[in-house]
Amino acid sequence: MSTNKAPVLVTGAAGRVGGVGKLVVELLRASGLPVRALVRRDDERAAHLRGLGAEVVVADLTKSEEVLPVVQGCRLVFFSTSVSSNYLEATAVMAAAARACPGIELLVNLSQMTVGTMDLTHVTESPQQRLQWLSEQVLNWSGVPVTHLRPTVFQENPLFWGLAAKSIADSGAIALPFGRGRTNPVAVNDVAEVAAAILLEPSKYVGKAVELTGPRSVDMYDLVEEYSAALGRHISYVEIPLETWEDKVLKQSGLPDHAYQHVATMAKLHEAGDYDRFTNSVQEVLGRPAASISATIKARRSNFPIPLTT
Repeated sequence: MSTNKAPVLVTGAAGRVGGVGKLVVELLRASGLPVRALVRRDDERAAHLRGLGAEVVVADLTKSEEVLPVVQGCRLVFFSTSVSSNYLEATAVMAAAARACPGIELLVNLSQMTVGTMDLTHVTESPQQRLQWLSEQVLNWSGVPVTHLRPTVFQENPLFWGLAAKSIADSGAIALPFGRGRTNPVAVNDVAEVAAAILLEPSKYVGKAVELTGPRSVDMYDLVEEYSAALGRHISYVEIPLETWEDKVLKQSGLPDHAYQHVATMAKLHEAGDYDRFTNSVQEVLGRPAASISATIKARRSNFPIPLTT
């Protein structure tokens, strides 16, 4: 148990961005670290964080006059914020605030693996991925000690969770425009546990990019077998043209335009094989294998809106 009284700042603590921030708060509090949890609004999710013993502060990440006082007095930061058009602005504000606080030992930035292959001339069509690549540059330029945490894609991403569940409920199949493209989504819980482990031993990870994947890279024909095992029923995969999927599925999802473009680009990149990745980082950091999507669905069955057979 840590005896350091300087708190760890966790942004996105109310549970967005896959719920990573909330889980990081829970893990750090269980390890005995003091936590300052930044939220956008004071609601029942903030009350949950207080119940864990976290100090809850309400602030807008795009407003430097609100962020600086929150960062002051902290020694570690876990930075995550929602997919949005002001993502880069929020990152720049956090970088400036952290730079103004010389006591910061490490800022762990929740990014994504796609940006690791991007540069000034090699980009994607996703405005979010472009902002995340630029955000990594800003943090690197800031001089703040930083670790970039880069998951492939969350197992709880709409592609594999909400949209997949609706497709199963409607037809008993998962219809996606991935073709034979391979993918390797990682569990939110694994990402949160790795983040917490890094924050517990910050000096080991300064200046590093830690890339996270699930246990194996497979195409959707193999991945649906894991859904079948978790749900106790046969689930099939149906290849669908991208344009058809956008018209019949994505446009009905109600996603804001920025998030819509991001998810649509992710679908294209899956078909192109850009998510055919594997790292052993979860095992190396946590000493156990990464969780399969089958295990994640079983562990979070109340959040996956398909009844399981018993």
